[in-house]
Amino acid sequence: MLAPLTGVAVDDPASLAHPSLAAKIDNHWDARPQVGLQYTDLVFEELVEGGLTRYVAVWHSNIPAEIGPIRSIRPMDPDIISPFGGIVAYSGGQQRFVQLMRSTNVYNAIHGQSDTADVMYRTKDKDAPHNVIVKAPELIAMHTDIAPPPQQYAYADEPGGATAAREGAVVAGVDLVFGGSSHPSWRWDAASARWLRTQMGEVDLDSAGAQLSAVNVVIVRVPVSNDGGVPKTELVGGGEAWVLSGGGMVHASWSKPDRTTPIRLVDDTGAVIRLAPGNSWFELVPNSGSVTQVPAA
Repeated sequence: MLAPLTGVAVDDPASLAHPSLAAKIDNHWDARPQVGLQYTDLVFEELVEGGLTRYVAVWHSNIPAEIGPIRSIRPMDPDIISPFGGIVAYSGGQQRFVQLMRSTNVYNAIHGQSDTADVMYRTKDKDAPHNVIVKAPELIAMHTDIAPPPQQYAYADEPGGATAAREGAVVAGVDLVFGGSSHPSWRWDAASARWLRTQMGEVDLDSAGAQLSAVNVVIVRVPVSNDGGVPKTELVGGGEAWVLSGGGMVHASWSKPDRTTPIRLVDDTGAVIRLAPGNSWFELVPNSGSVTQVPAA
């Protein structure tokens, strides 16, 4: 059996018999290092106010004891999270955005509500508002009636069979610009066979002190509208994309016809992109930003 959000083979199907947990994760410098990001199946990075970014992180095949810090919901999050079903954890938000999220097929676990009192708390390790932590296994255990997520993307049987590894240009990595305060980069590390992440030129660390990394990096170019002063990534539609796997980078196109359908990735011939088995980061880079390929030495 394959884990539906990573394509990794698992020996015990029962280990996947629970809903996915998505969470709106803070990426302000006062929130770093975040808790549990190294265990994600998927991460979506999106532009928010002030040129900053936040994450929609998704856990399913590996559930850490705690995740966070969680922050408020944004108008594009229903389009990102709905294909997984499951649970979403966040700290609240503008009422109109909360209502958008609540109108989906996803269970909303919101800090400060009676149903989350035992599974969310403010840590003393960080300052408010960057300090709301979720007890992930306990939250999931409250919702055993919710189905596991369906498979979202196509995966190769092994890393070398991924589309970008097999057919892409060999690259050292990629530099991205979301906004004035958000310049993430990825560099290929052959020793670990993973892409390593930096932010604003500094190593991006997880809560254990290791560099955040991904098996696949998917760059999706998106229009961003203004929703009452809040940037909204327009994710229903389509456009240009790049996919990085196994030290290679391939040009692609993405499409998503509606809220509940996963992002579909195809290469320039129209063939479905196959990711390498493992975790993936989706970089939802605004069309007003930039994507710069870093050639291999």
